[in-house]
Amino acid sequence: MDSKELAQYLETTNSISKPWLLVQLRLKKLQERQATISPDVYATELADIHEDLMKLGEWWRGIEDEAFGSK
Repeated sequence: MDSKELAQYLETTNSISKPWLLVQLRLKKLQERQATISPDVYATELADIHEDLMKLGEWWRGIEDEAFGSK
């Protein structure tokens, strides 16, 4: 699945509000650009994505069904 297909999936399933899926989209887009950017730029952008992922922390605690359920 490429980034366009993933973005369509997120829109179709109304998953834009799920931050872990947006991180996945950012990773996919970065992966697609990897051959056209320098290793330093790649590493910097990957570190930025990782930092944002770590900021998510455990926001989902107590709302597991709402956050991860198939509503």
